[in-house]
Amino acid sequence: MSFLLQVSTLTGFLHWGIVLGVMIRVVMKRPATGVALAWLLIVSLLPAIGIVLYILVGERRIGERRAKRIASLRTSYQEISEIAVRELLTNVDWRKHPHIASGMAHLGRSMAGSLTVCGSRLELFSDSDSILKAIARDIDASRKSLLIEFYIWNEGGLADEVLEALIRAARRGVRCRLLVDAIGGRPWWKGEQPRKLQEAGVELRPALPVAIVPAIGGRSDLRLHRKIVIIDGEIGWTGSMNLVDPSCFKQDSGVGQWVDAMVRVRGAVVAPLAATMIGDWMLETGDSIHALIESAELTLIKPDGPADILVVPSGPGETADGLLQLLLALINSAEKELLLTTPYFVPDESLLRAVRGAAGRGVKVALIVPEKVDSFLTRFASRSYYDDLLDVGVEIYLFRGGLLHTKSIVVDRSMSMFGTVNLDMRSLWLNYEVSLFVFDQEFAQTLSELQQRYLSESVRLDPETWKQRPFQHRLLENSLRLVSPLL
Repeated sequence: MSFLLQVSTLTGFLHWGIVLGVMIRVVMKRPATGVALAWLLIVSLLPAIGIVLYILVGERRIGERRAKRIASLRTSYQEISEIAVRELLTNVDWRKHPHIASGMAHLGRSMAGSLTVCGSRLELFSDSDSILKAIARDIDASRKSLLIEFYIWNEGGLADEVLEALIRAARRGVRCRLLVDAIGGRPWWKGEQPRKLQEAGVELRPALPVAIVPAIGGRSDLRLHRKIVIIDGEIGWTGSMNLVDPSCFKQDSGVGQWVDAMVRVRGAVVAPLAATMIGDWMLETGDSIHALIESAELTLIKPDGPADILVVPSGPGETADGLLQLLLALINSAEKELLLTTPYFVPDESLLRAVRGAAGRGVKVALIVPEKVDSFLTRFASRSYYDDLLDVGVEIYLFRGGLLHTKSIVVDRSMSMFGTVNLDMRSLWLNYEVSLFVFDQEFAQTLSELQQRYLSESVRLDPETWKQRPFQHRLLENSLRLVSPLL
């Protein structure tokens, strides 16, 4: 009996020793306070589950091999940046922009390692059919190289026209490289289309593949959320839309068709966008970035157009809080009007306070989110922040035309952010994203007009009605808010 008691006592000490050890590690890793408290709560209340979860997804581990490749990539980017400076691609006339713009450019360089390039043209597309047809046309017109990466590629509809255009390009000798996220594109990877592309000569790779052994060194839930198409190093596409036809995508999710926007760009901005995709390819293959640039026949493009743009690739190991700092600077610069669209609103405390602060100082703030989203946890966690916003006069609009997936911010119709990043902690800390900070009044006006269209298909959330929602809803919302840093 004493032996069993000793074993039980030893097991108890071992159990609580492990729990205490994990909790100490959480504290010493110094994550954001909300994240730390969420993990401490889970580990203390559900030790077995919490410890396993923390080992798998508790830290932004990227693995030793990826870390080394990112370090090499950072050196190569620095060399490219120096060339861009010598070629006067960063010679922006800041006198034509709001005074905060030059500070944001400096912030982008110091915190995210990104340069603002001068002279680009943007064409905004907000209809999925037009987007897919235009991308297919650009691919059919390609002569030298294609660089493409998406989080999701889904078979069916007009997306297949893009696939066929890519096959035709490869067969006529265009060098084609394609990255699709291993998890986001999992159903597609299991189908026949990847084989057809390979047979035609397209080089394709799953981004961030998941395996049991690699997960020990790096997290398995870090995802490539970027959407980039580069044609001959001269034309680029980016934005929120995956390579899917909404009429054939997630039709059984009960949220309606996904609503997205993309920009077609020319001019100097194509170079940093191409460098972002080339860097992602290098991280997956280990190929030399200089050899990749040479084989794709990429060159720095001369300035062409009125827009000056800061391209910010972000993600674990690449940037710390550079993207968040830029979002805060943009929001805090608002003097008259701030319009935001995002499918998922689960901000960290600093982002929430920035939006509240804008409204508090008299800025007209409108947040447009979809009425229905495809994630149960995110839906209720997002709603827990509505009271904080409504209390200071933020206008919240629920979009009823489908799952609004466009990620955009427009400040005073003079500066804007457009890209792949959601206003949630997963996008800010765990996903590999790409965001355009655009210093151009004309584009800001165009993007603002699109946001106004979204407003016309939305219903404004009434603060008094919202306060009357059932207690069980409020309890669920606030409970999920406790773990929102982990969603």
